[in-house]
Amino acid sequence: MKEISTNEFEQEVLNGGKVVLDFYSTECPPCEAVAPKFEGLATLYGNDIKFLKIFRQNNRELAEQLGVKSSPTLLFFDNGKQVGNMLSGGIKRSDIIHQLDNILPVERVNEIKSQIKPSVSEYDVIILGAGPGGLTAGLYLCQSKINTVLVDIALPGGQVSTTHEVSNYPGFIDPQPGYMLSHNMSEQTKLCGTVYKVAVDVTKVNLEKKEIIIDEFETIKAKKIIIATGTSPNLMGISGEKELKGKGISYCATCDAKYYGDKEVVVIGGGNSAVEEADFISKFASKITMVHQFDAFTANKQAQEKLFANPKINILFEYEPRSFVREGNKMITEVENLKTKENIKLTSDGVFVFIGMKPNIELFKDKLELDNWGYIKTNEDMLTSLPDIYAVGDVISKKYRQITTAVSDGTIAAIAIAKALD
Repeated sequence: MKEISTNEFEQEVLNGGKVVLDFYSTECPPCEAVAPKFEGLATLYGNDIKFLKIFRQNNRELAEQLGVKSSPTLLFFDNGKQVGNMLSGGIKRSDIIHQLDNILPVERVNEIKSQIKPSVSEYDVIILGAGPGGLTAGLYLCQSKINTVLVDIALPGGQVSTTHEVSNYPGFIDPQPGYMLSHNMSEQTKLCGTVYKVAVDVTKVNLEKKEIIIDEFETIKAKKIIIATGTSPNLMGISGEKELKGKGISYCATCDAKYYGDKEVVVIGGGNSAVEEADFISKFASKITMVHQFDAFTANKQAQEKLFANPKINILFEYEPRSFVREGNKMITEVENLKTKENIKLTSDGVFVFIGMKPNIELFKDKLELDNWGYIKTNEDMLTSLPDIYAVGDVISKKYRQITTAVSDGTIAAIAIAKALD
């Protein structure tokens, strides 16, 4: 795999035959998550398709010309022509494969697929999710000499890795960058001996059989499973949101705020995440307009006070987004005044959305007892309604969701499992 610059784009891409190009950035957890998938597929498809990488931060003009608005972004070319769909953000291995298959003859695709051999591996415990709860469980289990595998569709760290600063984690006097705190947690668990299978696609989860399938070909079996899949950002479901995700609409300030230096952005939301991330974005952007549906923020008072004192930030209370449209290089956000029902249009260079989270339980939500909000119910040992299936962290039903509460959950589940397996 080769890394190129703008000067090599014409020769390597436009005159390069069949090409897939990865625009990546530093300090970008989604970029780190897609990298091993990209490299693994280069091994399979590399004889037929050229796999190239380009550092977005040093090649911004080219990125803007090609419509690349977030990292990572994969572009596909066939004899100088861009083909297929642009892939951005949390990119699945299966989505990349679909695009690659579309630019090759069916016969050749079948030959490549025939090289993939199914495999089976067995462990004492599978931890599904590598946020603070999953990492802590992995640490305690490996220290108890229990054969454990940690599986995640991204790199370890969970939401902590995309949080720019953590100021309330015990043991650190100074605020810690989120990516560094999650990196240290991950390294501690990895060095202890927990096996990592991360940046993979989880194809199937069978809780009754206690096995999962990753990347469509590897089956992992265990005696017990810990679900630590966390939560994902809520979507508004309004016109233009899906189409412009990664093309002007972002859900990760750590990943994309640095690309809005001296530019104007809109931030949607009014909770802790929206308020804290808006303050972070203001380190780069020249102006921020916040849109919140209520007449006051729900974030903690300290964060609000800091926000209100920030001269770069303007707030529209009791407004709600109705649509997103891209016009040239600008994003047009149409919002409705909930009192007067009047609509206005906000013009900006980008939009960040922080409107809460939902539990990641799609693959097994019908198998477990849930609360009224869709979170998994557990007992005091973190055991779910199914035997040998535990759950920890933000995905479970509880009053408070913090890094420290996730760490506590992981500790409890691991000790309970260690005793049960003894």
